[in-house]
Amino acid sequence: MNHSMINASVSMQALQQKLDVLSHNIANVNTAGYKRRDASFQDILTSVSNQPAPFERSGRLTPLGLPQGWGAKIGQIELNLEQGALKATGNPFDLGIEGNGLFEVETDSVDADGNPTIAWTRDGSFKLSVIPGNAEGLHLTTQEGYRLRGAGDQPIVVPINSEITVAEDGWVFARNAANPESVPAPVGQLKLMRAVRPQILINAGSNLFGLPAGVDAAGVLDTIDAASNNVNEQTKIAVRQGFIEQSNVNLTDEMTELVALQRAYQMNARAITSSDTLMSLANNLRT
Repeated sequence: MNHSMINASVSMQALQQKLDVLSHNIANVNTAGYKRRDASFQDILTSVSNQPAPFERSGRLTPLGLPQGWGAKIGQIELNLEQGALKATGNPFDLGIEGNGLFEVETDSVDADGNPTIAWTRDGSFKLSVIPGNAEGLHLTTQEGYRLRGAGDQPIVVPINSEITVAEDGWVFARNAANPESVPAPVGQLKLMRAVRPQILINAGSNLFGLPAGVDAAGVLDTIDAASNNVNEQTKIAVRQGFIEQSNVNLTDEMTELVALQRAYQMNARAITSSDTLMSLANNLRT
């Protein structure tokens, strides 16, 4: 197999991987809190072939060696946490995050120590779920039933027949719905995390982010507290009740990139066809 065929076939595999990333982004254009992923390419290998000595001439400005590429591969698939638009819903259980923050939830699976597996999300469409054996309280959960964690690493429990109010710093207050004059009481503060190294986060399903096996959350995610959150207004993270964050996928940009990707894939496919044609001609030559 000649160099051009190797180069084209290897590059087509990388283009197919990026096509999968684009397809996933486009499929989730209407998914609340979805964050698009960006794939970047890098060269696999570039070798230099030595040219014959007669090519060496005084005054030559170009390199004597002949560089030969061997295609490209996906260098990195990075999570883009750019802010999505906040859409007003009027639902008190819909919470949108303004800034680089994540809600922390407990999934149904457990780790090696028997503790619930932790995941993170930007999808703030929450609801109240029944607590087995507890007739007086409800858990604040995701639509899939995953418990939303509070600042003390404990689930948020809301009393039965309560109306909730969520402050921008994540404090949740509950008021007796049967008594409009009752004073709202705090039931917990949402645990918010800031992604320091978002490229480490992986897709855990159900619009959740997780960590690869063996990777600790320290250094990847930081807990947001009042002291650090109020230092800079530009990086401040706030919770907006009654809003849902939309996907940050720009369909126009994704379709434009898709067209360019298809053209690159087509060009490499033609390169393989041309290489095959030339090899056939060479094999059929008669002396």
